[in-house]
Amino acid sequence: MQKLFSSLALTALAFSAQAATGSPIVQEAPLRAHLAFLSNDLLEGRGTGQRGADLTVAYLETQAQMAGLQPVRGNSYRQSVQIAGVKSLPQDSSLQAVAGGGKAVPLAFGPDWVWATGYSVAAHTFDAPLVFVGYGITAPEEGWNDFKGVDVKNKIVVMMVNDPQPTAAEPNRFAGKALTYYGRWTYKFEEAKRQGAAGVLLIHTKPSASYDWSVVQNSWSGSERFQLADRTAGTPLQGWVAEDAARRLFAAGGQDLDALRAQAESKDFKAVALNAKLSGEMKSIVRKVEQFNIAGMVPGTDPTLKEEAVIYSGHWDHLGKQGDTGDTIYNGAVDNASGTAGLLAMAQEAVKKPAKRTQIFLWVAAEEQGLLGSAAYAADPLWPLNKTAAALNLDSLNFVGATHDIGAQGSERTELGAMAATVAKSMGMHIAQARPDLAGGYFRSDHFSFAKAGVPAFSINGGREYIKDVEKSKAKAAAYGPRYHQVTDEYDASWDLSGMTQQAQFTLNLGLAVANAAKMPAWKAGDAFGKAREQAAK
Repeated sequence: MQKLFSSLALTALAFSAQAATGSPIVQEAPLRAHLAFLSNDLLEGRGTGQRGADLTVAYLETQAQMAGLQPVRGNSYRQSVQIAGVKSLPQDSSLQAVAGGGKAVPLAFGPDWVWATGYSVAAHTFDAPLVFVGYGITAPEEGWNDFKGVDVKNKIVVMMVNDPQPTAAEPNRFAGKALTYYGRWTYKFEEAKRQGAAGVLLIHTKPSASYDWSVVQNSWSGSERFQLADRTAGTPLQGWVAEDAARRLFAAGGQDLDALRAQAESKDFKAVALNAKLSGEMKSIVRKVEQFNIAGMVPGTDPTLKEEAVIYSGHWDHLGKQGDTGDTIYNGAVDNASGTAGLLAMAQEAVKKPAKRTQIFLWVAAEEQGLLGSAAYAADPLWPLNKTAAALNLDSLNFVGATHDIGAQGSERTELGAMAATVAKSMGMHIAQARPDLAGGYFRSDHFSFAKAGVPAFSINGGREYIKDVEKSKAKAAAYGPRYHQVTDEYDASWDLSGMTQQAQFTLNLGLAVANAAKMPAWKAGDAFGKAREQAAK
């Protein structure tokens, strides 16, 4: 009881001290109101390309204006994001794998393999050789190049998912057991494009992907997939092949999959041409969809530093309406009506006391479709990226209750880590103990689009050390797992939003610390994403 009282007292004192200095205090009432509305059935789950998305954008730009934010570019709060919706038509396609002797290798779409176009054109014809390229990685800092000595232009590259595994001799290669960006399937597709390949097939295993084949099959088999509408953005073919099907395909091409995978664990590995190809036509339905990021700013007060900016971001989209019977609305209350509402509540207070640097509040579209809105922003930034001090992202906020700690995983890559620790201490909290990033969480939220472009960035996560009703709170947090990306992610008026308000307050306080600092935070020496910042400064 004494510990609980002390924790609550410290938190209350921290907020009282903040109020005494005139610093902005995030209010729970508007946060709750925005959260309840954004997750209401009226907005139909805020799905990309759906009516609910249009309603959400209209609401956000109205609220941004009401809060007193100014447009960042011109007189509009909207930034257009051009998206292509793609649905594969396997029943109308003749695409097949053919072994060297001209014999087709039976592969059923769905159970054995899935594919779609990464190049927004409805039909493609292939007669392309298959080449196994190990992990498909080019990492000079690791002395690793799976494409050395091979030309894969206009060929289909077959790759393993994840990173080369650590060894006794090299326990820390590719960050040891943690997943680096080189291991993400998104990187694999990007690297294949850079190498000029006509397509990519990723070999699925549950250990390497961290999820069952059914997850891949359900995501790729029948639903519409979205990508940025630039018709040259990806390779013409992107897909996955189940492990057993890959084994049959390799055998038909005269190779042993397991033997080649073992060889691919060495940096001396060289790509191997399979005695097989993909042949035939791949057809899709392609439609163009315009979505919008919403952005508003609080101009800085310093004559010089106001030319630099801090970004607070969060995605407004969720999964929308799906199906025809029962509950068809994926409300996405936690993911991410919470972050969207948090930004609105923060903006309402930030305008009352501007900082030296400009502050930008950015609600991005189509995160659930692959970080598309934030990627579009990074490709056409409303504020120069080399003058963007930091990007602080909110995604799926704490709906359980206030905590002793706050999550800042990824901040340790930059000087933001030390700043976050200082801010947390000033609020009577501490930074949550970091956990090994085995699933590559750093690469799966909107801050990553900024990190790739060289901007110090991370997502602020809720803490795990609950102040009240510890065991009940832990159970409540754990119970959200089965509701993730389900129709049951709905707002509950009984939620204790003290933790959500605390998370938003920490984010605003950290943003203000960056906005008022003497210099912009830097990446730690040697971090892979710091290179983009260095190049932009030249």
